[in-house]
Amino acid sequence: MINTKKPKIWYGGDYNPDQWEKEVWDEDLRMFKLAGIDVATLNVFAWAKNQPDEDTYDFGWLDEVMDKLHADGVGVCLATSTAAHPAWMARKYPDVLQVDFNGNKRKFGGRHNSCPNSPTFRKYSVRMAEKLAERYKDHPALLIWHINNEYGGAGNCYCDNCEAAFRVWLKERYGTIEAVNRAWNTAFWGHIFYDWEDIVLPSGRSEEWYGANGRTDTNFQGLSLDYMRFHSDSLLDCYKLEYEAVKKLTPDIPVTTNLMGAFKKLDYHKWAKHMDVVSWDNYPRFDTPHSYTAMMHDLMRGLKDGQPFMLMEQTPSQQNWQPYNSLKRPGVMRLWSYQAVARGADTILFFQLRRSVGACEKYHGAVIEHVGHEHTRVFRECSELGAELGKLGDTLLDSRVKAKVAILFDWENWWAIEMSSGPTIALKYVEEAHKFYDALYRAGIAAEVVSVEADLSGYDLVIAPVMYMVKQGVADKLEKFVEAGGSVISTYFSGIVNETDLVTLGGYPGELRKLFGIWAEEIDALLPSQRNRIILSDNTLGSKTEYECGMICDLIHSEGAEVKAVYGDDFYRGMPALTVNKFGAGEAWYLATSPEAAFLQEWLPQLCAARGIEPLVPTTPEGVETTIRTKDGQDFLFVLNHKADSVTVDLGEQSGINLLTDLPVQGGQTELAGYDVQIIKLNN
Repeated sequence: MINTKKPKIWYGGDYNPDQWEKEVWDEDLRMFKLAGIDVATLNVFAWAKNQPDEDTYDFGWLDEVMDKLHADGVGVCLATSTAAHPAWMARKYPDVLQVDFNGNKRKFGGRHNSCPNSPTFRKYSVRMAEKLAERYKDHPALLIWHINNEYGGAGNCYCDNCEAAFRVWLKERYGTIEAVNRAWNTAFWGHIFYDWEDIVLPSGRSEEWYGANGRTDTNFQGLSLDYMRFHSDSLLDCYKLEYEAVKKLTPDIPVTTNLMGAFKKLDYHKWAKHMDVVSWDNYPRFDTPHSYTAMMHDLMRGLKDGQPFMLMEQTPSQQNWQPYNSLKRPGVMRLWSYQAVARGADTILFFQLRRSVGACEKYHGAVIEHVGHEHTRVFRECSELGAELGKLGDTLLDSRVKAKVAILFDWENWWAIEMSSGPTIALKYVEEAHKFYDALYRAGIAAEVVSVEADLSGYDLVIAPVMYMVKQGVADKLEKFVEAGGSVISTYFSGIVNETDLVTLGGYPGELRKLFGIWAEEIDALLPSQRNRIILSDNTLGSKTEYECGMICDLIHSEGAEVKAVYGDDFYRGMPALTVNKFGAGEAWYLATSPEAAFLQEWLPQLCAARGIEPLVPTTPEGVETTIRTKDGQDFLFVLNHKADSVTVDLGEQSGINLLTDLPVQGGQTELAGYDVQIIKLNN
């Protein structure tokens, strides 16, 4: 439970009374009560209001709002307000301003606009956190601290302070300049460094440039990879300073900051180690695959080994910053809220509770629309969901999602793949991981999305898509997992480099070669218009004998692995495309190319079935999502219909009580209306 003061699924969101006159506040509270809202996130962007100059702090407005909310039974997620520094700070202390990729010094404006290595920013942000903790440490409304907001949302910083801090970071990581030269292979192009002062940040003025497909390209991947690590660590240090400031005074109050799913710039596995609870902001497009949103929930849940997370932000209706800001159709807000709960969320929070009157988010959806009253479709839907969450109480709190399949996801691997000077710009790490996740999702098979550091002993099948970078100890860990009876799948363009992006010599897939029993002699990159085929030699793996493949084709030789499919075309026709290697009590599969979706959708469920991993329901119709959360031995089956039309789902022998209607659900066929949800407390 996040905080025992509020033993239910929290319901509410970002509230900005500092942007409104006081006469609006009481009307807001009246409407909060109608909607069942019981948590408000305050003070996210109020630094300028709280500290109008260097020496003045004024929390009078916040005192009043905290008291009013508590009196009405609304708890507070209290932000430290440090997500945008005030104008006086930028004017008086220009070191707080970022320098962009091309070396331009920014002026005041935007948000996330502070240099993470600015002594000024660190000094005043920590002081603000301390002031807030001193003032509200005993306030009964305080439920959780929210540090800053959506870290990393602006561009990286390339100022002199960051450059100096990068050199210190490198000294701590490598010890000597000689070790840096080896790690980055600086003998290439005569880039040998003689002194720490020779090292400059990789940017548009040195090693990097903006390339095709939205990528940042670089001459020295090791250097750019370390800068990505450094930048993530720099922002994490800022978070940790504020975390420590509030924890010192409120040790029993949990602390979080809102993450953003597969956000490339920050290594969230590293961040999660310093968060009491993970929270994140979920903003899918109207056409985002439902399986992708599900994977993001599972990724966030996996950051802390399956611990329930907070849905910190979603919109109740529409967004304002995407190219096409479609409305959520009636029922979709409720459906997507329960999708988050189904996958581990113990809160449903919105951005925002009242629509802003001006600036860039004035058309971002809110519980209270610009019309200012409760007689809107959005408010009615929010009120209905609030009533349902109130009825559920603490039934689902702290329940866990269980899975026997794990998909390995690694931020540093992502960075390294998409900085690579080959083989193809079409290779996008998150999309490749999603192909495997989507196949399992469609089959109704639960999967965790976890770090390479995770304990694998509880899984039967581990999928490591595009494991280009093999970190120290990971190959040995996978070997032990398979030796003990597990199954592992890896793919094309795996086992190529180590943690500093140096190629592992001796043949691809490097450290994984023994486990998979193959050697990849060459790697072919296909044009978008080109296709090859995989021809199955084992007809139990799919419903057809051949499937299309493309993008990348590893040209592999078996070194003990059994060949299950071969290429159908080109000069490597007949070479292995899919192999399995018996290793100890388990097996290691290597998929040498990116196949059409139909192959993964047929092969993965069969592979799972052979391992005794069954779908959560006998059949999963198109558009239906299923999960199970478990608490104290009690299973809760979620069945969600993402289609506008009704569907019939076969539950098999599972039966129970629908917690949202209190009606019994018998085994066999059950019908869901369009965008409807069932949460079934199963008869065990």
